[in-house]
Amino acid sequence: MALSVEQLAEDCRNILSEDSGEAGLEQIRLVVEKFLADQEFIDEHLGPDNDANRKVLYEDPNLEFCICAHVFKGSNEAPPHDHGPTWAIYGQASGQTVMTEFEKIEAPDGNTPGKVKPTKSYDLDPGMAVAYPIGRLHSPKRAGETRLIRIEGKDVTKLKRDSYEQA
Repeated sequence: MALSVEQLAEDCRNILSEDSGEAGLEQIRLVVEKFLADQEFIDEHLGPDNDANRKVLYEDPNLEFCICAHVFKGSNEAPPHDHGPTWAIYGQASGQTVMTEFEKIEAPDGNTPGKVKPTKSYDLDPGMAVAYPIGRLHSPKRAGETRLIRIEGKDVTKLKRDSYEQA
């Protein structure tokens, strides 16, 4: 029997109720990897009939975290970013994402983006998840189609976020 979004939400809710810090995010990251290993779960939410860039599968009414399915077609590289006042966990279901993390060397100022420099890059392959706590700057790059489960501490589409560029 496949794992369900409701089970994932319950696991997240239980962990976040005890620890919403980095240790809690690490626990959720491990849970996401367990769900990524369930092919029925992946087929249901990220199968060939899903081609939405962003589909919210669950949003917690009290803790406000969101579970999203993302399907990205083609190649793309996002600019360096964080998730504003919240965190995110990326779980790779298919394809490969090259993630680069950055150090802020100059804060954004009004309409002027902040400046960053890369500190490390790594591949996010199917079955892997990575947590980005509040303020961790990163940039995903993909050469082809990718499918992800992403959990956000709050719906990032409703948040103000600063912009950054490489120095």
